[in-house]
Amino acid sequence: MDVVKLIQSWAGTLNKITVTKKIDSLLGPLIAPVVERLFPPKDRTGKDISAVLIIRPGGIGDAVLLIPTIALLKEKYPHAVIEVLTEKRNSGVFALSPDVSSVFHYDAPAEFLATMQRTYDVVIDSEQWHRLSAIVARLTRAPMTIGFATNERKKMFTRPVPYSHDEYEMHSFMNLVFPLIGTITRDIDMPFLTVPPDMTDKVKPHLKPVLSNKIVALFPGGSIQERQWGSGRFHQTAKLLSDEGYDVVVVGGNDDVRAGKEIVSGLSNALNLCGMLSLPETAAVLKESSLLIAGDSGIMHVGYGLGIKIVALFGPGRELKWAPRSSRVAVINKHLSCSPCTTFGYTPKCKNSAECMKLITAEEVFAQAVNLLESTS
Repeated sequence: MDVVKLIQSWAGTLNKITVTKKIDSLLGPLIAPVVERLFPPKDRTGKDISAVLIIRPGGIGDAVLLIPTIALLKEKYPHAVIEVLTEKRNSGVFALSPDVSSVFHYDAPAEFLATMQRTYDVVIDSEQWHRLSAIVARLTRAPMTIGFATNERKKMFTRPVPYSHDEYEMHSFMNLVFPLIGTITRDIDMPFLTVPPDMTDKVKPHLKPVLSNKIVALFPGGSIQERQWGSGRFHQTAKLLSDEGYDVVVVGGNDDVRAGKEIVSGLSNALNLCGMLSLPETAAVLKESSLLIAGDSGIMHVGYGLGIKIVALFGPGRELKWAPRSSRVAVINKHLSCSPCTTFGYTPKCKNSAECMKLITAEEVFAQAVNLLESTS
C-alpha cells in the first residue's frame, strides 16, 4: 500500500514541527483526493463500539484538553478499549489518564505501522487543521471516522464536525464525540488529570530543599519565542515571591535549563528542576505546588488539569480559545490591537518584538499570584 508507506515515512519527521507543517501543506491536498477515491467510507451506525483509536498530533496543551473527552467516551462505553496515536513530545500526557489503554507514536515508524494494521470500530482525529492525520484516519478502514471539517480533510470522515475559533478548545474536542454519545455536558470533574502515586514518590526527593506547603511553580518555556515572558521577568517575580516567604520551583524541559538557572540565581529558597523531569514527573511537582505561573503553554494546561491555581500570561495566543475556565485561574492579557495573532497553531513573526508579553510586569503577576494564594476559593 504505497500511500501507507508514504504516511509511515512522514511519521518519522513528526518531531520536527516546522518540517511536518510544510509537508502537510504540500502533500496533504494532493494525497487526500487519492485516498478519498481508493478508500470509500463504510459508516455502519449502530455497531457495538469496543475499540476506539484517537489521533492526537500536536502539543501538550491539545492533549491535556482532550482528556475530558476521553473520559466522556469511556463513561458511555465503559468496556471499550481506547487507544491513542500521538507524538513522543506529548504522549506523556496520556499517562495521566486512566481511561487510555495504550499509546502509540507517529514518530516511531514500527508503532505507527502496527496501529495501521489494527481493527477499530471508531477512529477520531482530533487534529484541527492539518490534513495528513485525517488521511491516516481514513486509511485505518474503520467503519466510523470522526474529525473536524476545517478544509479538504472533511472528506476523510464519515462524520465531519464543525469547528469554531470562538469556542473553548476543550469544548471543541467534546463536540467530536457527539455522534457517539449524543447530548454532551460541559461540566467536568476537577481535577481531570491523575498523577500516578509512583510519580509523586519519585519527585519528593527533588523537593526536599523547599517547603512543600508553600511552593509556587514557574514555567518559563513556550512553543515559540513570542509566547515566552522572559527569564528576567520570571526572576523578578521569583524574588518577590521569595521575599514574601514562598518557595519557588522552576520546571521545564532541556530548552529551559538556562532560563531556570537565571530565574533562581541568588535566591536561597528557589529550585531549578528544568531538564530533570519527565512530563508525568513534572505533573507530580505541580500537584505538590500551591500555584503555577506560566505563559500560554502545555504546562499551563497540565496545571489546570490538576486543579491547582494558575496565573496565565497571554499575548499572541487566543485567550477565548485556550485560556482555562476557572475561578482558580487569573489570566493576564494586554489585549493589544495586533493580538491574538495565532491561527491553527501558526503565529507569524512579530514585528513588535512580542510587545504583548513585554508589557506584562513582574509586579502585576506577583499581585495576582498572592491574591490567588491567599484566596480560600
